[in-house]
Amino acid sequence: MSLFRRPGVVSATLLASFLVAAIPSRADPTPQAERTPFSELFAQLAARLVKAVVNISTTQAGTVPTPKAGAEAQVPNPGSQLDELFRDFFGDRAAPGGQDGLAPPAASLGSGFIVDPSGLIVTNNHVITNAERITVTLSDNSTLEAHVVGRDPVSDLALLKVEAKTPLPAAQWGDSTRTRVGDWVLAIGNPFGLGETVTSGIISATARDIHAGPYDDFLQTDASINRGNSGGPMFNLKGEVIGINTAIYSPSGGSIGIGFAIPSASARPIIDQLRATGKVARGWIGAQIQPVTDDMAEAIGLDKSRGAMIASIDPRGPAAQAKLQPGDVILTYDSKAIERSRQLPRLVADTPPDKMVKLSIWRDGKSHDFDVKIVALDPNRPASPPPPEPEKPRTPPTIDALGLKLARLTADLRKQFSLAETAKGVVVTDVTANSAAAAKGLRPGDLVIAVGTALVLTPEEVQQKAALAKKSGRKELLVRIERDGITRFVALATESG
Repeated sequence: MSLFRRPGVVSATLLASFLVAAIPSRADPTPQAERTPFSELFAQLAARLVKAVVNISTTQAGTVPTPKAGAEAQVPNPGSQLDELFRDFFGDRAAPGGQDGLAPPAASLGSGFIVDPSGLIVTNNHVITNAERITVTLSDNSTLEAHVVGRDPVSDLALLKVEAKTPLPAAQWGDSTRTRVGDWVLAIGNPFGLGETVTSGIISATARDIHAGPYDDFLQTDASINRGNSGGPMFNLKGEVIGINTAIYSPSGGSIGIGFAIPSASARPIIDQLRATGKVARGWIGAQIQPVTDDMAEAIGLDKSRGAMIASIDPRGPAAQAKLQPGDVILTYDSKAIERSRQLPRLVADTPPDKMVKLSIWRDGKSHDFDVKIVALDPNRPASPPPPEPEKPRTPPTIDALGLKLARLTADLRKQFSLAETAKGVVVTDVTANSAAAAKGLRPGDLVIAVGTALVLTPEEVQQKAALAKKSGRKELLVRIERDGITRFVALATESG
């Protein structure tokens, strides 16, 4: 008989029994913890699940001097923009210094879990980065050498393989999309190299973006996880893996009750690809997007802030071939509603190349449908070099509109603001203090290239469109801005012009 009607929700009968068990009884000498069904459930789960969890150690060739014998090094989270706050949590232990100014091989500790009895093991990519040798310790303390089946630095996932003489106990995947805030979870891993350690907590939040990569969608938990838990599983109360522990929020490097796990819904397709081909293929449509704010939604006649606005389009990409335009708002992708813009990159990435996908687009105040053929993402696409620092602009003849001073593009202005010869639009020469334009981060040297979807080439055009919008009662006007070759949309108050 199941203790729970749903994971994490105690039935009325169980709750009543729990309350009765909490009342001390002189006739029952059994400790209270042993009489609690909830405690028994955790104990049973832990005893069964630890068999599928492994400890991972790696050795790396030393290339730099070791600053202090036996010191634990903090290793920043790969790709993280918050290196000082989001830290990987496996320990690096270095032996005493080597000769000739080189450090000896360094040992790193992490965790993983078996997903197939044949010996397939999931862990984080950063646990095995630069590893020359990978050793897996099973729950019975036996050790096996492992080799890498495949790895994906973007998602920070890796798949290992060990050769065992007998089938190994394997964990089962769960559906993280059904996980709710408040659900109980167990985390099992190898914190600080102590060996298998079980902690419990709840799901504190879902769909967390910690700026670790383009597809952030982390589960947040208060279950105690520390360095060495990296790559270890997070289980629900059915004993299913719903996450892979990957990062913690901690200025000191220790657990403060804020940990993050890659959801199984995101991890499982990647692991399946690594198992099949050893690499990951992601979809691409060739469009840069941005969130739709409340004022932008008002400016384009959208009922609320939702969807993902196209800021710019790669002329060689599928979006350009499908006739999508900057300023379009993607409302649905392959029948899936886009409520937040950061949902879209994950959906596109998970789409197999060559698949035809239907998009619902908001343009000119109404919805349109477009078919886009997804292509494979090429991670080696050349990036544009950063532009040189602009010179201090001179004061040209200007027109005031939308809290901006605007001027026609001239050869002198191109040189002063380091604008390309192919650049088109109206150049911003100054921004009114405390205006909406200033609040949106606009600055001299920016180009106004369109108002709404209509391209503009003169300050007078911008001024006229702002006046018409104000006359028609519109409080916001959508303006497309270009800076350093990257475009984005901002909504500016018509009262400023």
